[in-house]
Amino acid sequence: MGRNKIKFGLIPALLCLVLVSLSACGKAAESEPQLARVSLGDLVVTVSADGSLSFLKDRKLTFGISGTIAGVNVAEGDRVSQGAVLARLDTTSLELTVKAARVELDIAKNSYTKLTYPYTYFTYAFDVPMAVAAIADAQRELDEALKVMQELGLSREQYSWEQYWDVWQRLKKAQDELAEAKQRLARGFGEDLFASGVLNVADFWTIRAAQLGVDKAQVTLDKANDDLSKAVMVAPFDGVIAAVNVKEGDSLSTFDYATRTIIELVDPGKMELSAEVDEMDIPNVKLGQKAIISVDALPEVKLRGEVTSISPLATEESGLVLYKIKVGFEVPEGAGLRAGMSATADIITSERSGVLLVPSRVIGQDSQGNPVVKVMVNGQIEERAVVIGISDGSQTEIVSGLNEGDTVVVEKKAPSQPSSLFGG
Repeated sequence: MGRNKIKFGLIPALLCLVLVSLSACGKAAESEPQLARVSLGDLVVTVSADGSLSFLKDRKLTFGISGTIAGVNVAEGDRVSQGAVLARLDTTSLELTVKAARVELDIAKNSYTKLTYPYTYFTYAFDVPMAVAAIADAQRELDEALKVMQELGLSREQYSWEQYWDVWQRLKKAQDELAEAKQRLARGFGEDLFASGVLNVADFWTIRAAQLGVDKAQVTLDKANDDLSKAVMVAPFDGVIAAVNVKEGDSLSTFDYATRTIIELVDPGKMELSAEVDEMDIPNVKLGQKAIISVDALPEVKLRGEVTSISPLATEESGLVLYKIKVGFEVPEGAGLRAGMSATADIITSERSGVLLVPSRVIGQDSQGNPVVKVMVNGQIEERAVVIGISDGSQTEIVSGLNEGDTVVVEKKAPSQPSSLFGG
């Protein structure tokens, strides 16, 4: 019994020794500050954004009219060039419509020509310039004659009436030719002809109706040609056929031809990451910033892209305010990327090369809130004011106040309480 008492009495003593040792060790550790050396290095600050991949160029192609599929020239996975014919509808009836419209237009033009000949604009379009040139010639001749007479010191009364008459006759002839040309031009337009009796009101409206017939026939032909062009599907850009949803003989109704995807074409060389950025980070994200893209399914693939779009509107999810962005990038040959894959973009918002770096934990504040660090100098700790630059949360750039090789004191976390080891 006595021995048992002695044995049990040793336990508190041993516990006390352990606690004293732990306390002493703790105080010894606390008395030795953790140090870090100021060094040169590179610093990159990024904002992460998660999202999914999609093709930058992805076109779901349809026909512009209804009809029956006459041929499909491609299969899924085929590479095609811009302008290549991918598929076509049966154009038999469309071609007949075009021919009929051309015939109707020719008939309308012939009717109009018969009514307006010889008053068409094109018949007399060249008369006016010729008449103007003739007047200019006659005027020049008259000016030259007057100049000669003035040089001789003669007055107008002393002109040679033969010379005077000859010059003015030529001028009068040119003026008459111009007047005639203007009248002919007016006939071509159908203007100012009623008073002269060349055209009466009934003729005018007959000609007007013929002109409207020509215009209507032209519209019909234009529409027929447009419908014919819509029956042929061509590739809008170089790419790869992602899907073919029809086969020869399928019919496209008037209800679904405009919305039914016939062929889907993508450009596999260009993709984009659609992602979301938190409201606290979005002010630092700018168009054109570089980004490193990591794909969840392909961890070995690292892609370089840049921010191409930032939405000005926010979305809210689970109480978080987010902004949609897009990061575009070139796809290396054989990368194995697929639309819909999950990916993360580390957007580089700031970067520095060859700058002084310290652990971010060494940065403190003085009483005025200015940044300071504790520096070990000759075994003594002194506080020094610094100017800081960018930080990635782990390391901070020092713009001034420290030198490479300086030793700084790293602030330690508060130690855990011993009582927690013994239940209070």
